[in-house]
Amino acid sequence: MRDQRLEKLAYVLVNYSTGVKKGDKVAIKGEDISLPFIIATAREAIKIGAFVDYSVTVPEVEELIDRFGNEDQLNKPNNDYGQAVKESDVWITAWGSKNSRSKSNIDPKILQKRRLANKSERQVYVDRSASGELRWCGTQFPTQAEAQEANMSLEEYEDFVYQAGMLDKDDPVKEWQKVEKEQEKWVNYLDKKSVLHIVSRETDIVVGIKNRKWINCCGKENFPDGEIFTSPEENNINGIISFSYPAIYSGRMVEGVKLEVKDGKIIKATAERGEDFLLACLNTDDGSKYFGEVAIGTNYNIKKFTRNILFDEKIGGTIHMAIGCAMPEAGGKNISAIHWDMICDMTNGGKIFADDELFYENGKFLDSVLKK
Repeated sequence: MRDQRLEKLAYVLVNYSTGVKKGDKVAIKGEDISLPFIIATAREAIKIGAFVDYSVTVPEVEELIDRFGNEDQLNKPNNDYGQAVKESDVWITAWGSKNSRSKSNIDPKILQKRRLANKSERQVYVDRSASGELRWCGTQFPTQAEAQEANMSLEEYEDFVYQAGMLDKDDPVKEWQKVEKEQEKWVNYLDKKSVLHIVSRETDIVVGIKNRKWINCCGKENFPDGEIFTSPEENNINGIISFSYPAIYSGRMVEGVKLEVKDGKIIKATAERGEDFLLACLNTDDGSKYFGEVAIGTNYNIKKFTRNILFDEKIGGTIHMAIGCAMPEAGGKNISAIHWDMICDMTNGGKIFADDELFYENGKFLDSVLKK
């Protein structure tokens, strides 16, 4: 029996998030465990008249390449990914794995080589999505592995995932349109500002945002959604930022990350756990010591850290900054093979000032600012 919430998710992704039209080339990707999602999404796209291609990743094969691959094999780009981002009109991805920690014991240098192998393809993806040529959306397919990471049963995790996307509502699209309208007020406010000053526990950092565009994330790219973000001025960030939650990348968890930044560049990085992996990632390429994103999480339906960045970066009452690749649609120019989001809790005394005006405190926007 089909899970009606999964069917509803597929409908929202195809008809609202990516706006699939008759004749569109739609690429759908996921691990083999996410076949129900791939089928449901393909069904919706085919009903509209789109041409569907799909790619299924087999994690056991990926592990074999990581463990036994020679230099040529490790440096080979992913052809399915490259073709999809170059030729498709729409790219829909399901995240979800049988084993969320399958790469935990792989040498960071191996993972670095595999990321760099797809650097040019990733840049095509970034450029085409920024220009609007490629409409995309990534979402979570609930699996036992992710449920375990979140300390939930699979049934509890499915409820969590679908409720975070408001798929338990009669009309999820209408709910996301409300989110869009509310967030647009703050996007318009911040578009006129030049500097953010973020203060929280062991955090005091000034971020230049002059002439950068803030993006309203309301279910049209990541799903579930709930954030506003921009790409900061590459050489205009100064201070210290500490990240409250574990930072997770390629299945590896780094705890207690603290970064010192001068003129946009990370000049010192420490971690209470996983520091070697952090430093290896920061040395990926010329852009990996710079920031590609600063954002405010707005999804207050997500109340728990689940070790899944799709949800965790959206937690209402948090901010996050990402090292690495920037978003051209926001005015960002930093280029890197990585994009690693790290999250800071703002609910206990956190403050954000825009051009010296306090507009966010203790994890909430101050609506009174908009009435001035």
